[in-house]
Amino acid sequence: QVELVESGGGLVQPGGSLRLSCEASGRLFSISAMSWYRQAPGKQRELVAMITNSESTNYVDSVKGRFTISRDSAKNTMYLQMNTLEPDDTAVYYCSAHTLIGARYWGQGTQVTVSS
Repeated sequence: QVELVESGGGLVQPGGSLRLSCEASGRLFSISAMSWYRQAPGKQRELVAMITNSESTNYVDSVKGRFTISRDSAKNTMYLQMNTLEPDDTAVYYCSAHTLIGARYWGQGTQVTVSS
């Protein structure tokens, strides 16, 4: 089992920044990659960013240059630094862990609201 605990969501004005954190515990040896997803009201959940064990990264086009995914192995924590936030970034953000056998684990989700 892998447990994921998120923090860092909240309300921010357009152009502002937030840093999301996801702390993992449990069977950490089974994790092959971690990722951030988001789901806006009325829209399908989408992959925002992914980081693999080899530390390669991928981003959805809409956040390239603004968001940065990273991890701190010593703290078992993954981060999503979000800069120059836009109203369209408003969504529930989910942390996810991917295992070598294809299992998926999810955090509880944290609300990010970008509004004046």
